[in-house]
Amino acid sequence: MLQLKKTISGSTPLTIALYFFVFILISSSVPSSLSAQSCPPNIDFETGNFNGWTCYTGITSAVGDQNQISLGSSSGPVYNRHTMYSGNTRELDPFGNFPVLCPNGSGHSIKLGNSQGGGQAEGISYEFTIPDNANSYSLIYHYAVVFQAPNHRVNEQPRMEIEITNVTDNSVINCASFTFIAVGTSLPGFKVSNSTDTTAVLYKDWSAVTVDLSGNAGKTIRMMYKTADCTFRRHFGYAYIDVDSECSGSFLGATYCPDDTIVNVTAPFGYEGYTWFDSSLNNVIGTKQVLTLTPAPRSGTTIAVKLAPYLGFGCPKTLYARLLDTLLINAAAGVDVLSCNAIPVNIGTSAKNGWKYTWTPDVGLNNAHISNPIAMPVVTTSYVVQTNNAGGGCKTYDTVIVKASAIDTSMLLTGKASYCINNNDSAILKVKPAISIQWFKNGFIVNGAKQPTLKVNSSGLYYALLSNIDGCNINSVKQPIVIDKARPGITYPVIYAIINTPLELSARPIGERIVWKPGTNLNNINSFNPVFTGAIERLYTIDIKTVTECLTVDTQMVKTISGVEIYVPTAFTPNNDGKNDYLRPILRGIKELRYFRVFNRWGNALYAHSKEQPGWNGMLNGTPQQTQTVVWMFEGVGLDNTVYTRKGSTLLLR
Repeated sequence: MLQLKKTISGSTPLTIALYFFVFILISSSVPSSLSAQSCPPNIDFETGNFNGWTCYTGITSAVGDQNQISLGSSSGPVYNRHTMYSGNTRELDPFGNFPVLCPNGSGHSIKLGNSQGGGQAEGISYEFTIPDNANSYSLIYHYAVVFQAPNHRVNEQPRMEIEITNVTDNSVINCASFTFIAVGTSLPGFKVSNSTDTTAVLYKDWSAVTVDLSGNAGKTIRMMYKTADCTFRRHFGYAYIDVDSECSGSFLGATYCPDDTIVNVTAPFGYEGYTWFDSSLNNVIGTKQVLTLTPAPRSGTTIAVKLAPYLGFGCPKTLYARLLDTLLINAAAGVDVLSCNAIPVNIGTSAKNGWKYTWTPDVGLNNAHISNPIAMPVVTTSYVVQTNNAGGGCKTYDTVIVKASAIDTSMLLTGKASYCINNNDSAILKVKPAISIQWFKNGFIVNGAKQPTLKVNSSGLYYALLSNIDGCNINSVKQPIVIDKARPGITYPVIYAIINTPLELSARPIGERIVWKPGTNLNNINSFNPVFTGAIERLYTIDIKTVTECLTVDTQMVKTISGVEIYVPTAFTPNNDGKNDYLRPILRGIKELRYFRVFNRWGNALYAHSKEQPGWNGMLNGTPQQTQTVVWMFEGVGLDNTVYTRKGSTLLLR
């Protein structure tokens, strides 16, 4: 799945292409070796922010047979493109169902990109200087990827690139720089997601890669991660990355405890083959990444491993390790913390590679065998962590106290949560007494509201911030209150119905319940759209009630006619005096006006509309028309479903 940056050939056979974003997690894993040394500050994001990192956004495109990512620095993380995650998340990847946080004890992570496609590209970079005396220097990053997989050429696929640059010498360190894609590579481990997405989705669970920076002592190094969508801007993909907090010039496990019974020496990650030798390079002693030695070897023993990279991912090399029994382990349970109402809190510290952790008691912990579990005790509890090396030696202990404190967050409502202001109802809220109380409405402070009881006088979402003597600050339960006011009643325009012909009436949809009075000649007095069928006119009152019992009374006059009536005046005077200013049809018994058109004597159109109102105002393109006789045409559908057409002439007077 890795490929050297920008060396993808457009002629490579292709079956699927992929799009992704990247989550970058920088962990606190520490190689337990003699020459282990801390990496630069916040290269692992463990401060919970982007300090020390530069963020980028841009676009991706296919140029010839190459993929090109064009990025520009942003002032900081961009919403939905550089996203920080904290270590207390339990979120699983929706496609691969693996944790979004690397299972090596990382406390924070970031996500690069999003699921929107669009040809977007993102990046982050970090610059640091390798110590002058560190000729052997390496760091480890972990990754997991998820790709939507349509059929595209290799250079059109989504990708995640890692580019390591020797800034001092202005050169890319090719053996440490890779391009991650899902097809056309020799990397194993991809699986097909069982998601219901319309395009197949592939994913690869957490894996590790070692970046060898040996031979660059005193040099300034830039580590840059880039992600990009599909160049067609349609598909998505993402990846997760986690860089360890400790940089080392030796193997994990090369330093061990004097009382270890087993020593596990781990070679660099991300290679296809491993062959271990004794110091003479003549005797093979192992062929896996982890070499297990039982019993523990004599301190000072030297071993070697030959590394065979995946095709296009790194360079072959032979590395040596001197095994020393000088490891020291200090258990760290963290500082005492307060847990309010069993809200989860973190204890312990970030994990170190090769160390084992056991917490007692395990009650209230999400996992008693990690370095930094989440604690949710219901009573104050002292937790003890035993920390030792993987070989069983160097057992040490530390204690942390999680103080459990509780605040009653219940709320009592006296009265109604929803009522009409004119009905003499009320709403009174009450919480339990506390050291400090502050009421809020819709997230804003209610000035002066610091007592257990609050009389509500306006609609909103109410709650109280409660504090106790232990320092807990917790919101009470939230209570929505709706205080309504009745709308004034109105009189609807008169409606004309043909005698004994059904006509649908309509009331304002401003409430939940309705009653038409009287119910005579209506098919349903509780409908907002009852059907009238009758021979004589009726005046109806319409009682409309809201869910808060507010009452509005409207009126509707229904007049009856023997047949359809269509009247167009023979003259009109559009002089804006409010009298006879518009030429329009006056209709009785018409349910649909298909058109009303006006022409001059030469047949040129002056006006056309399918509404009765407002009619023609005597203007054409903003210019008043002179006194003249105009011709009009009408077509509409009556309540009896008959199509009616009319035409005539009208005098425009100025």
